Amino acid sequence: IENVTATDSEKPPQTGLLPGETVVREGKASILFPSANEVFYNPVQEFNRDLTCAVITEFARDQLAQRGLKVLVPGETERVVVSLAEEKNEADAQTEEKKNGGEEPAVTTTVGEKCENGLRVLEALAASGLRSVRFALEVPGLQSITANDFSTQAAALISRNAQYNEVSHLLQVSCRDASMLMYEMRGKKNRYDVIDLDPYGSPAPFLDAAVQAISEGGLLCITCTDMAVMAGNSGETCYSKYGSVSIKARYCHEMALRIILHSLDQRAAVYQRYIQPLLSVSVDFYIRVFVRVFTGQAVVKNSASKQALVYNCVGCGSFHLQRMASPAPGVSMKYSAATGPPVGPECEHCGQRHQLGGPIWAEPLHDTAFVQRVLSAVSGNPSRFGTSKRIEGVLSMVTEELEDAPLYYTVDNLSSTIHCNTPQLLQFRSALLHAGHRVSLSHACKNAIKTDAPPSVIWDIMRCWEKANPVKREKLSETSPAFKILSTEPSLQACFTVREDANPQSRKRHLTRFQENPQAFWGPKARAKAGGGISGDLQDRRKQFQNKRKNQTTDSSELKKFPCKRFKKVIPSAGPLNACCALLKPAVPHFKFWWRSHGFQRHQIYPAEFQGTVCKMMHKNIQIFSLFAVTLQP
Repeated sequence: IENVTATDSEKPPQTGLLPGETVVREGKASILFPSANEVFYNPVQEFNRDLTCAVITEFARDQLAQRGLKVLVPGETERVVVSLAEEKNEADAQTEEKKNGGEEPAVTTTVGEKCENGLRVLEALAASGLRSVRFALEVPGLQSITANDFSTQAAALISRNAQYNEVSHLLQVSCRDASMLMYEMRGKKNRYDVIDLDPYGSPAPFLDAAVQAISEGGLLCITCTDMAVMAGNSGETCYSKYGSVSIKARYCHEMALRIILHSLDQRAAVYQRYIQPLLSVSVDFYIRVFVRVFTGQAVVKNSASKQALVYNCVGCGSFHLQRMASPAPGVSMKYSAATGPPVGPECEHCGQRHQLGGPIWAEPLHDTAFVQRVLSAVSGNPSRFGTSKRIEGVLSMVTEELEDAPLYYTVDNLSSTIHCNTPQLLQFRSALLHAGHRVSLSHACKNAIKTDAPPSVIWDIMRCWEKANPVKREKLSETSPAFKILSTEPSLQACFTVREDANPQSRKRHLTRFQENPQAFWGPKARAKAGGGISGDLQDRRKQFQNKRKNQTTDSSELKKFPCKRFKKVIPSAGPLNACCALLKPAVPHFKFWWRSHGFQRHQIYPAEFQGTVCKMMHKNIQIFSLFAVTLQP
């Protein structure tokens, strides 16, 4: 991403820059962006936009091939399928290429030109229009792009950006409520082939309209940034938005993906439609899913059997899934209620209780064949995107994931439960492989273990590891999960000899899988305000209180100057000016006695020499005090 001010622009554009505007360059697009926060823009999500362009390009390639059209991407050479398996030879790759491509269509279409038989795209929440402009400049085979935003400032900016990038022939600007726009396009002849939803926060209010406005077999691209809700901090809020209770567990990021897929499938089923996930990723501070939507009453009857409840042990972290329904024996179109639960009142491993979460999507998160084609296109044309290396690394991990093993464990959490040293990742993977089980990593967590092994095998392996790396049993409480787990002898003898196939190809090739944050404040940005301007002094407050626990003040004289957010300045309407301290009401008897013994009373004027004592008491005991205003006389 490159920022260019109005004075530094290389050539005078057709649409002139207004005072204070900046040119933001990403991919092939150049976006006019105001210095005030009138329209939301986050440079962090360049990976999101790059990945979306890659997925829509491959989707367009598949769809237009059925219509007799071939898409041409600048810089793309002859298609060669990239395989992570070492044993796949060149002949196999050529055979697969013939299967995927078939006969070459005679008619071609390229980026930037309008294709009459192409795809109709809607970006329902366009903001600055950057994503739509990039679609017009980088994705071939498009008939039209509708960039919609409810903000009049955003719609005006999108129109100027379309002219600035000379894509007005493809890009149409709309200033309407996103849900109403999609509801009006529910007719079969008016539906969009691709709908992109990237809201600030939750997409829940737009999902019902989106599953109706998408064409048969169309592509929904949805982003969720309300990860605090979906990762277990507010299970009741997650249920109200997505119809599923989230759990705060180590696998919370994959569970968030399965929650949004469950919500999509549930809402689509109301209209006799169902979803087919193509790609689901959890990156940075958000999740992104790409799903196709089809219509079919018979397939919709399978919907309940694709959802599952999650029983999560609060002690050791073991989890079990319970499907919501199962096919009735001997009857093809009948389903019976599931029998359960799969666990007892207490965990069989540690004796602790279970949490109940879900329902969640229990089917595969990805279409591996489709992801492989996207990976092939990105790897064969690395200069197309600025984040090509990261896309290649993430998609490589996606193709290696076990499709039929929902959720995952983490090696450090398993070791922490029994208070022992952590085994190396390859050692633990090798132990599972030696025991005859399948295992893979997960793109959602760096040290995750996805496996088809039951929890009993997992803990047997950890018991064998503890025997080689013993813990001090006498220090364990008899009621702790560690004591209960280690009190049971393992039923198998684990082998921790590292196997060759324990190290996946993406790890061997040192691909960029989990990149570090490239700059400060790498995360969600402040919400755009309709009147412009940054929402409050967010950046100033972040800098002011950054590292406040690392650089603590020890000098009592400096406590008076410390910018505490609980120190409020109050200027009375009459009388001398004062310095005011938000003194704190004691929360325990000791400080209550100190308060009364010094004769302090609420909302009274005291000499200024009390200020140092007051501030010192406040900062030493800030965690157990509540606000109690006292005015100090200068």
